Amino acid sequence: MSGQPPKLDPSLCRARQEKLRHYLAAKNLDGAVFFNRHYIHSLSGYWHGQPLTPVSLLVKRDGSTVLVTHDESPDAPATDEVLAYVPNHLCTLKPNLSGGVIEILTPALAGLKVLGTDEQTPAAMISGPVCRDITEDYQYFRRHKDPDEVAALEFTIACADRAYAEARQLLEPGIGEVEVMAAMLEAATFTAGEFLSGWGQDFQSGAPGGFARPRRDVIAGELMPLDIGVGVRGYRCDLCRTFAVDGQPTDEQAAAHARVVEVMKLGETLLKPGQSCREMFEIVHRELDGWNDYEFFHHAGHGIGLDAHEVPRINPGWDDTFEVGDVVAFEPGLYGGNLRAGIRLENNYLITADGVRQLSHFPLSLA
Repeated sequence: MSGQPPKLDPSLCRARQEKLRHYLAAKNLDGAVFFNRHYIHSLSGYWHGQPLTPVSLLVKRDGSTVLVTHDESPDAPATDEVLAYVPNHLCTLKPNLSGGVIEILTPALAGLKVLGTDEQTPAAMISGPVCRDITEDYQYFRRHKDPDEVAALEFTIACADRAYAEARQLLEPGIGEVEVMAAMLEAATFTAGEFLSGWGQDFQSGAPGGFARPRRDVIAGELMPLDIGVGVRGYRCDLCRTFAVDGQPTDEQAAAHARVVEVMKLGETLLKPGQSCREMFEIVHRELDGWNDYEFFHHAGHGIGLDAHEVPRINPGWDDTFEVGDVVAFEPGLYGGNLRAGIRLENNYLITADGVRQLSHFPLSLA
């Protein structure tokens, strides 16, 4: 059954703008200009569904919020001013559309000396204000997910659940990886009720992960880790389930699966405010890597929201700490030996003042 993505709360969009303005004031920035349509949706409530055409949002520190789009009547409830550009002639897209957006935006930049920008900004086209990249800072200060954002993420999880149900029903020896991926994409898209803003990424059987291959002979005895991020209007979950191709896992596979589930339960006790993410990684890594001579060679998870990987990162390469409002993906796994080729399980969680709330609930079983 198809659904309708929940709309963002305009008052919470405005609150996110005010939080941004406090940051701009602290950094002596006169405003921030964004080109990432995911970020623009979060701040303005406007979803730019056409990926072929650019969009921009200017948030002035001491003034209005200005949206640049080609939509004639945009649904932008938390925007003060809309500037329109024409992206095509007789339905043929014009070249250098970003340049056209900058041309329309430039008058609104009058009097601004220094701007914060996201990583997708064609800053070289902006004349006048100096542009400073605030990409990493922006991830940190928007890490707290408001209730409307949590609802948006729960909707993407419902789409992923439908995709997993489809995969579990279809999976059998001889089916193709592309066929499984396509069926999952169809199920997720139909559930979302619109074109997805994100999709991927692991659909290989008998391998730890990777894009679907033109292979039509998935084999009995193999395991298929299906790690997908379903994106709807910029918000994106990240979940993984591993299935036995023939529905009959070996004793070795079942034992490894039980171990991963055990460590997942252990890890869930660490998903709380104030917990060091690096320390959590070290605990998970110690419990998994080398168990029965198997490997655990990747991160233990990361934040999710508007990017595939966000703050906080359960990774020894960073020194993050969980905070209230974080939404995170936790993904322990085991690989190698006779597992053909490994098991990864991943759920999504909201960190609250009282601990953790699990957002994803599709069964973890191998069959």
